[in-house]
Amino acid sequence: MKLFKVFFVAIISLSLFAFTSEITKEVNTETSVVKWTGYKVTGQHEGTIMIKKGSLTFEDNLLVGGKFIIDMSTINTTDLEGDYKKKLDGHLKDDDFFGVEKHKTASLVFTSLKQNGAYYIVNADLTIKGITNKVKFKMQVSENSATADLKIDRTKFDIKYGSASFFDDLKDRSIYDEFDLNVNLSF
Repeated sequence: MKLFKVFFVAIISLSLFAFTSEITKEVNTETSVVKWTGYKVTGQHEGTIMIKKGSLTFEDNLLVGGKFIIDMSTINTTDLEGDYKKKLDGHLKDDDFFGVEKHKTASLVFTSLKQNGAYYIVNADLTIKGITNKVKFKMQVSENSATADLKIDRTKFDIKYGSASFFDDLKDRSIYDEFDLNVNLSF
């Protein structure tokens, strides 16, 4: 009788495992796009940054996880040209902002997901400059692509340059604390 119970539990466990299919889809880093927008009192700047490596994990066609590594050396301003572009790209890579020489990558790791109709509510750990903070955003997923919009408070990652939250008398030179990431993934 005891052998029968063990056999029965083993069969049930195997059948549950057989019906659960987890699959990890690697993100195509060549066709996926991450656009950033930073805001200041007198306007904004836009650009792109490349994903070095990324994947989404699905279980029974539902999104259950994700991991991304961002190549910080690819910060690129797209709304400027010439010397102005070169100057801003260099400044963003400098220690005042992302400190790319010391912090070559940033990462995003999903910690929990909840499906809500046509999209997922994603909670994740974002690490920039070696500092990790929780972020929350909505993500839409289709068969071979996904999109998400994130709003990031840079000051939580010790990026305080030009922040009116930390420096007085900046007036029209003030840079807003939050920047946006618009993510379009293909896999």
